[in-house]
Amino acid sequence: MTMSKTFDIIFDMGQYVRPAFEILRSRVLQERRFIQVLAGPRQVGKTTLARQLIETLNMPCHYVSADEPTLQDRTWLAQQWDLARMKVGTPGPRREVLLVIDEVQKVQGWSETVKRLWDEDSAAGLPVKLLLLGSSSLLVQKGLTESLAGRFEVIPITHWSYREMRDCFGMTLDQYLLFGGYPGAAPLIEDGRRWSSYIRDSLIETTVSRDILLLNRVDKPALLRRLFGLVCEYSGQILSYQKMLGQLQDAGNTTTLAHYLDLLDSTGLAVGLAKYAPGRVGRRGSSPKLLVLNTALMTAQWGPAPQSLREDPCAWGRVVETSVGAHLVNTSRDQHIEVLYWLGRNREVDLVLCRGDIVVAIEVKSSARRQTAPGTEAFCRQFHVKRTLLVGGQGIPLEEFLSTPADHWLE
Repeated sequence: MTMSKTFDIIFDMGQYVRPAFEILRSRVLQERRFIQVLAGPRQVGKTTLARQLIETLNMPCHYVSADEPTLQDRTWLAQQWDLARMKVGTPGPRREVLLVIDEVQKVQGWSETVKRLWDEDSAAGLPVKLLLLGSSSLLVQKGLTESLAGRFEVIPITHWSYREMRDCFGMTLDQYLLFGGYPGAAPLIEDGRRWSSYIRDSLIETTVSRDILLLNRVDKPALLRRLFGLVCEYSGQILSYQKMLGQLQDAGNTTTLAHYLDLLDSTGLAVGLAKYAPGRVGRRGSSPKLLVLNTALMTAQWGPAPQSLREDPCAWGRVVETSVGAHLVNTSRDQHIEVLYWLGRNREVDLVLCRGDIVVAIEVKSSARRQTAPGTEAFCRQFHVKRTLLVGGQGIPLEEFLSTPADHWLE
């Protein structure tokens, strides 16, 4: 098994393991019927989790990565599978073997090949267990649902929470809001210029060029990059597609922009929240509320001194609301929870949590000044709301809210 030395240097996490580790370990040890899949953004620790798992298992393991400058093919995937099969051992008792394939979505035709090889092993009784890692949830999910239906379980790995960054790196709340939840960038926050360059070059550009442009049809790559810049600039704000067209040159049409927003969401960079309305039909075509999924993505755009944002109440308010919104989106993955907003007659509810008929309205305040929430009052008069929450200000302390998963507020 080989691992990147660069990765080891960037992720100096000591003995810290994420909560998902125990879920992953128990599934790998107990299950043979399902393929385990770790899906999530770049540089949030998927490979580290796999490495930590391998170190604790009392079974042969074979780790490979398809994250190479040129795309791997089905033959390469079959060769790696055969290497894992050889470790099963024969004659005598057959040992369980774990095969870990990192960045699997970059193997052309991976899902069909995995299905064939998995079914062959199931029929022959070969105890090869499979762990797939992918940084593009859209492509991973597409391959799973089209070829591997009924054969897999997904463990979503999201951006690091405030609690995780605090416990692992000693981050304060203000540091987390300004520098976000990328573990690899945590040691760099004292050197603002180096930190912002790392976020822009090693995270944003790598994700856009290798996870989106290399693996998807994008007719206007420059437009996709400008759109992401716009999301960073307006994160936490509602912006109609028509206004986006006015901001972007050669913007094509609203369908193109909506598609590009979906691509940004699939790689964990950003999302466009829909407006709350009863039933899904009413949410289609609404102006999106733009939101980056890690505050580092927006604050790095301000250059090497993101601390200056603390002195601008308007900018700081957007950072706080973005952090709250990103936390809700990240902790609601795979929970059947929708994160939305609401706007009616110039009255807004910052964020709305929705699971089935259960609705929670959330207002976010970045200062301790007492402020009324006419948007929440209007929303409650129009819809059946389980509860309303005020985050920050005189409401739930921001530190407490960012340490609590989204599903807690729906209980």
